[in-house]
Amino acid sequence: MLKNLCYILSVFIFLLIMTACSENKTGDNNAEDALKTEETLESQEKTKDVASSDSSDEGSKEGNKKVNEVLKNTPLLPTDEAGFVKQNPGKFANKVIWDVEEEVKQELKKLPPMSENSTEQELKKYLSYMYWLVAEDFPNPADVVKKWEFASFGNPNLPDARYHFKENYNVEIILDASGSMAADVNGKTRMQLAKETINNFLKSIPEKANVSLRVYGHKGSGSDSDKEMSCGAIEQVYGFAPYVEAKFQKALNQFNPSGWTPIAAALKQSKNALKQFDTKTNTNLIYLVSDGIGTCDGNPVEVAESLSKSNAKPIINIIGFGADAKAQSQLQKMAEVSGGIYSTVNDQRGLAEEFERAEEVLEAWEDWKEDAIEDLDMVGVHNSFDIMKITNDWSSISTSQSNNLVKVIGIAQDLGIITIDQRSTLSSMENDVVDRIDKIKDNIENRLENISIENIEKLKKSINEKYNKQTQN
Repeated sequence: MLKNLCYILSVFIFLLIMTACSENKTGDNNAEDALKTEETLESQEKTKDVASSDSSDEGSKEGNKKVNEVLKNTPLLPTDEAGFVKQNPGKFANKVIWDVEEEVKQELKKLPPMSENSTEQELKKYLSYMYWLVAEDFPNPADVVKKWEFASFGNPNLPDARYHFKENYNVEIILDASGSMAADVNGKTRMQLAKETINNFLKSIPEKANVSLRVYGHKGSGSDSDKEMSCGAIEQVYGFAPYVEAKFQKALNQFNPSGWTPIAAALKQSKNALKQFDTKTNTNLIYLVSDGIGTCDGNPVEVAESLSKSNAKPIINIIGFGADAKAQSQLQKMAEVSGGIYSTVNDQRGLAEEFERAEEVLEAWEDWKEDAIEDLDMVGVHNSFDIMKITNDWSSISTSQSNNLVKVIGIAQDLGIITIDQRSTLSSMENDVVDRIDKIKDNIENRLENISIENIEKLKKSINEKYNKQTQN
């Protein structure tokens, strides 16, 4: 019995020992597994950190790449008069920013957030991008001087012989009748307004003046299938002949805006028609009214230059009627190479003002006489108004442009593209632009005043010499 009891105790003790060993081994295994797990987590964390760092670097590179793609072709802000004069209207020029806020946001979202520690160069680039979205069209002071020369028509002492009065006077109006002239302006189409204004203008010209009306793009449609027909649709619907209202009105009523824009071909036809009117005995004037860029074959700029150098040597004045930035650029170059005047108008009043200058010149054609000195005093008054107008235009355009730019900068902050500090810096830089424009405006005013006084004095002197000589004879 005692022997059996001892055996049972021995087995029990053995089991206890085995159990303890097993638990120790399990504990050692758990500790080892825990250690391995910890090492794995540390390794994974390090890998994650590296991956995160690499991802951040890649993101930064992508961001910089995006900035470069968006901004690399963005010109810096204008710094002088020529720069502001040559700038084309931006996408949101003359618009109320809050009315187009969503469109503005889409343009700004092309930019990634500005660097936290932004450089001066980066700030300039971002401001330039925003500026060109709202840039507006500043009038060219050189065009004011050209208008003064035009208003001095008839003076035999003017250096440009085209401005001397001749025996005959011929006026051709070339009218864009392409589809875009059907655009609405205060309840009427551009074409309707152009027709009314041209008719009113011609009613006032001297009876002995010959007039012509040439239209283009008035057939077919704007579709590719009609392009060939529309580009060939150029027609002199009236003249060259004295103005007769009933006949002219009938000519005006026979076409409507419809097709493409063959400006170059229209000018070529005008050149052929004017061959009969040599500049030695004829004063020739062309008014081209268009709202768009040439969309047919040929180079309108080259043809305009060639026409101005032809035997007729016409003065080519060009009116951009609601023309966009691209069209303005081409039309301005046409006027520039031909020595004519370019004007931008957006409504019937502006169109009428441009033709009123021609009315005054045509009246002077019949009325150049000994009281020209008194007339010159009135010229000085008119010049003062011209100077006032262009300086007021520069001020109002600058204010409008500045207000829009400030709003765009604010939207950029709302989108998280710039910080509040960067907004403050950009606003300060924007103020510098306004100050720069104010100084340029003052310089324009002083320069034009000096030119006006100088030219009037020269004209008075030449007129006195002319009439003193006549008196002595």
